[in-house]
Amino acid sequence: MHRSFLRLLVGQVIGLLVWTSIAPAAEPPVRFDLKKIDSYLAAHALEKGRVGLSVAIAKNGKLVFAKGYGSRSLEDRLATETDTRFAIGSVTKQFTCACVLLLAQEGKLSVRDKVSKYFPKLTRASDITVLDLMNHTSGYPDYYPLDFVDRRMQKQISADDLIQQYAGRKLDFEPGTQWSYSNTGFIILGRIVEMASGETFAGFVQNRILKPLGLEHTTMGPGPKKNVAGGYASFALSAPEPAAPEASGWLGAAGELYSTSTDLAKWDLALIDGKVLNPEFYKLMTTSRELSNGIMTGYGCGIGVAVQESRTVLRHSGAVSGFNAYNAFIPSTKSAVVLLCNKEGGLGSLPETLIALLLKTESNIPKVAGVAAADVVKKVFVQIQNGSVDRSQFGDEFNLYLSDERLAGTAKRLKPLGKPKTVEVTRVRERGGMEVTTTSLGFENRTLEILMYRVPEGRIEQFFIDEK
Repeated sequence: MHRSFLRLLVGQVIGLLVWTSIAPAAEPPVRFDLKKIDSYLAAHALEKGRVGLSVAIAKNGKLVFAKGYGSRSLEDRLATETDTRFAIGSVTKQFTCACVLLLAQEGKLSVRDKVSKYFPKLTRASDITVLDLMNHTSGYPDYYPLDFVDRRMQKQISADDLIQQYAGRKLDFEPGTQWSYSNTGFIILGRIVEMASGETFAGFVQNRILKPLGLEHTTMGPGPKKNVAGGYASFALSAPEPAAPEASGWLGAAGELYSTSTDLAKWDLALIDGKVLNPEFYKLMTTSRELSNGIMTGYGCGIGVAVQESRTVLRHSGAVSGFNAYNAFIPSTKSAVVLLCNKEGGLGSLPETLIALLLKTESNIPKVAGVAAADVVKKVFVQIQNGSVDRSQFGDEFNLYLSDERLAGTAKRLKPLGKPKTVEVTRVRERGGMEVTTTSLGFENRTLEILMYRVPEGRIEQFFIDEK
């Protein structure tokens, strides 16, 4: 129920072998283009071994893309639609934390409450807080550390029995000293919501979150049979086969929600817009926990916190029997990417590919007319080697800086290197309204680095050469 999320924390989401027996034929788009993204996703859906996929993308506070691919059921070949419900697994955890924080807003509990207030007989309950449970820093052992349904989880269990079995034993570490993903803590949180509110967890989620936000296709469990995806699994490149779900009681507040990609995108935008929590508790939910030794965990309350391309990205994946889910949003641009799949490990590298495209479209790097940066660097470098440059390609100030005397000395030093064997643009950024590129030039026994500044019209305002 957490393997995919752990990979995301270190930014290494990789394609799983169980997803396909061959590499995808389609290349991902190089920029945010919805038509090309659609074609790319359609190609993925056609790959051998794929089942169903649902995708929603929000940008600048609005839903700009929503589509289903493949099948929600292999037995009757029913198509995946935008309102097809999938199990979202651990994406449920952000809803659970929102429930806790809503109760905290109302003064019905405190995130600093000790677990002993609700479960006095649990291990070290007087040393562990509600916030520790939400942050995965409690030390309670995880009851679901594997990626398949073992014999324990094929038998029904009550929430209280599960809690006693796994939070009544020795801790994995001292509370607040380490981060370790624990579904156990979220089953406890679900029961705390019930105790503090006087409602069932399912009822509280429905009445306080789903109904007010109009999330009409989100349910605890699969809900109505109409338009719900079946879950599938494969092993070692086998054909997908129906996956047996976890027995009753094993998911609950840790991972039992079903939803659609469009409902989750709506949820993301509601969180960003302050329609769920007030600013104080939204900040608590989306702030990385700092451990007692000063290490930042990269995890808030039921959600991962990362910085990518200089923007905060809030994200979580989900994995329960037969399903794979991913939900990420970028508060600063009110953007989101949601992917749901009814095959274990089925998303592969798609989450990181799409979030990178969404971040790229928000870049302030200007587009430069004319030839690509790598080709310009190679051309100008050869000119400088030869001691004769086309000065019309440079701005006035750089033309003065690159005097004839300086050019002659530079040519004398660079000529012996010969032609570059490799040319690679390693970084692109913006400064002063210009495109700034760093390009690596490889020679027989040496590597140089070119720092080039270009205005949108293509004029070069700076061309520096140095050792790499």
